[in-house]
Amino acid sequence: MRVPVSWLTEHLDVGESVGPQDLVDAFIRIGIEVEDLRPLGEITGPVVVGRVVEIEELTGFKKPIRYCRVEVGDDNDEPESEEDAARGIKTRGIVCGATNFAEGDLVIVALPGAVLPGGFAIAARKTYGKTSDGMICSARELGLGDEHTGILVLPSATAGPGDDARAVLGLDDTVIELAPTPDRGYALSVRGLARELACALDVPFGDPASLDLPEGEGDVWPVRIEDYTGCKRFVLRRITGLDATAPTPWWMRRRLLLAGIRSISLAVDVTNYVMLELGHPLHAFDTASVKGELVVRRAKPGEKLTTLDDVERELDPDDVVIADDTGVVSLAGTMGGASTEITPESTDVLLEAAHWDPASISRTSRRHKLFSEAAKRFERFTDPQLCPAAVELAARLLRRYGDGSILPGRTDVGQLDPPAPVTMPIDLPDRVAGVRYERGVTVRRLGQIGCKVSVGTSEEGAAIVTALPPSWRNDLLQPADLVEEVLRLEGYDSIPSTLPPAPPGTGLTEAQRRRRTVSRALADAGYVEVLPFPFMSPAIWDAFGLAEDDVRRRTIRVQNPLESDKDQMATSLLPGLLETLQRNASRGFKDLALFHIGQVVLPGADPVPMPELGVDRRPTEEELATLEAAVPVQPSHVAVVLAGQRQRAGWWGDGEQASWADAVQAARIVGAAAGVELRVRAADLPPWHPGRCAELRVGDWPVGHAGELHPKVIEALGLPKRTVAMELDLDAIPLIDNRPAPSVSPYPPVLLDVALVVDEKVPSADLAEALVAGGGDLLEDISLFDVYTGDQVGKGRRSLAYKLRFRAPDRTLTVEEATHARDAAVAEASSRYGAELRS
Repeated sequence: MRVPVSWLTEHLDVGESVGPQDLVDAFIRIGIEVEDLRPLGEITGPVVVGRVVEIEELTGFKKPIRYCRVEVGDDNDEPESEEDAARGIKTRGIVCGATNFAEGDLVIVALPGAVLPGGFAIAARKTYGKTSDGMICSARELGLGDEHTGILVLPSATAGPGDDARAVLGLDDTVIELAPTPDRGYALSVRGLARELACALDVPFGDPASLDLPEGEGDVWPVRIEDYTGCKRFVLRRITGLDATAPTPWWMRRRLLLAGIRSISLAVDVTNYVMLELGHPLHAFDTASVKGELVVRRAKPGEKLTTLDDVERELDPDDVVIADDTGVVSLAGTMGGASTEITPESTDVLLEAAHWDPASISRTSRRHKLFSEAAKRFERFTDPQLCPAAVELAARLLRRYGDGSILPGRTDVGQLDPPAPVTMPIDLPDRVAGVRYERGVTVRRLGQIGCKVSVGTSEEGAAIVTALPPSWRNDLLQPADLVEEVLRLEGYDSIPSTLPPAPPGTGLTEAQRRRRTVSRALADAGYVEVLPFPFMSPAIWDAFGLAEDDVRRRTIRVQNPLESDKDQMATSLLPGLLETLQRNASRGFKDLALFHIGQVVLPGADPVPMPELGVDRRPTEEELATLEAAVPVQPSHVAVVLAGQRQRAGWWGDGEQASWADAVQAARIVGAAAGVELRVRAADLPPWHPGRCAELRVGDWPVGHAGELHPKVIEALGLPKRTVAMELDLDAIPLIDNRPAPSVSPYPPVLLDVALVVDEKVPSADLAEALVAGGGDLLEDISLFDVYTGDQVGKGRRSLAYKLRFRAPDRTLTVEEATHARDAAVAEASSRYGAELRS
């Protein structure tokens, strides 16, 4: 909200020593954000009021061009014609493209030598075949607002030709732009902001809503409220004999301009002015266009309304509307209807002020994309007690400037719920802030914001304060709200900032240390850590090809998701990681190796419902146990995905395509970093390729899977071909508390090779495991270096060649000892899988 300082201080008893920057500091101190502070006096040189004497329409150009003779007082040139000389009129010739002014109008003229906001210098220049000796200015060119649809035209009695425009326009003023938080709807008004400043500066405040309201003398128009949820109160005041064409006074137009609102007509300007002044939006009906009783209700299916912006809108049954005998005439709290719009011929006007349900107005404005100034205030809550004062102030302004007559009586229907009193210990703000405030601070501050305060004693004998919130503060509902007000007005800077002493700790836990070790190991291996979106769409499981009863489909839905199509907690890290891979690949990154360590959510088959607990007391042990039981298991997983070349091509040679073996090796890296050795077994689990999927085990316990993704999954997700992935349950890997220090033998190894022929269905990892078991303690390392299939080994069989490294920790190993250990390893492989030495 933008508001000039002169308007704010009109309701405050502050001296000249309080400047705009002091007001900004006060706003910031009490928690209202200030976005901009803009002085208006950025104009230098001669800028005066001028009267348009003559307008000549220039033809032959693509747009309307006018050559104007403008009287500007002592700065006039010589008379343009003998007629002007005879009348003693001197004028300046100025070329202008605007058409919203006529002969005799008062305008603002920047003469040669003037510099307008933005460093725009004015000089006499030849244009359109004429000499333009100055410029007729718009409001935006003068820095008064954003309005640039035409020239700024002043009312005829505002000033005379040659008067200094700075004084007339009030260019010594300053505009403050503020952004109050959504819970402070009252701060979207001069009344609310001035009251906040009065509290912050401890100065008297004059409430502009304090009017002597006449007693009700009967209804001025019949009104019926059918929906009391959408409308709590509805007030009407009637003005007759109005001159709708009367000009809006300059002081009001200026304030509207500085607030960023365009002047339209007297009736509209008055309602906008009252909205800015008091914070309560109004609507004006042309009484002659209203047929019968006004009814406040919800829209009926199929009803339509043409609003003031000439758009026909299909109404929703949730919309609160105002209707008469002809149908809907206004979209309540958002925008009026075109059928009852105030026109220049309107002489009889109904002024309406109502208290609308904030939630209903919010839904309506978003549904119809009508974010009007009125809706902005109604959805943040308006003062229900302000309705009579708002229509009264507007009626008096129309009577003063539009020669209207206020009809006796006032329609006032509805039922208001009184605010509930809030009680708290009088020293609660002191205890919350850790500050001992002066005696009486709590009562004084609550009184300043409008509360009716009483002090008493509790049953225990402690002093308590009971505050009845004012009608404009619907956010004061509990003791914490009152505490916040006291602390805010006393100043958050008065609360000492003391950091609590850090207790001595034991460092990272074993699980935290393992997580960091795994992360570093994967990064060292060339993987890049990413943080995918933590929620997922249920459609991902269909793309993965999961069965309907797959446990990974059993998850928890997010009640208020950030993205409507991703409303489920992740039971696997792969959906988010693959989405990140796809996004990077679509942007031209073809060779990718990504990893992520994070938690997944694994609810049980029969989840415990989450209990709803209050905040009035600490939960019991039984309630805490129920809460703990309702929280699903959330283990930490680690996952990697690879696509493209694992080893890039270059001058050094051809690259190497990432394969399922790289995914398995990533799992081995994780296992090594966690201090365990993973066993690899062939498996079949979506979304992996059935023939290229490995199950990863610690001992006999499965902890994850790795391999190449199924081609249908790759196609469904738009992934690069032959994408591979791995996912491990990190929490399922046992923690190694005491890792033995590695021992390095100083004795030389014995290297032996062995080639075994087995059935082609025997996994190489299983065969290697048999060799390790048979080799005993002397077998230090084993690695597969060749796989052969062909006629020499027979159909359905293959040859697997391994390098075996033998070493003794305490002596030089003899060849005979190594050969004996090798034979034992081969014997074990033969016993388990029928392996034969290849000849």
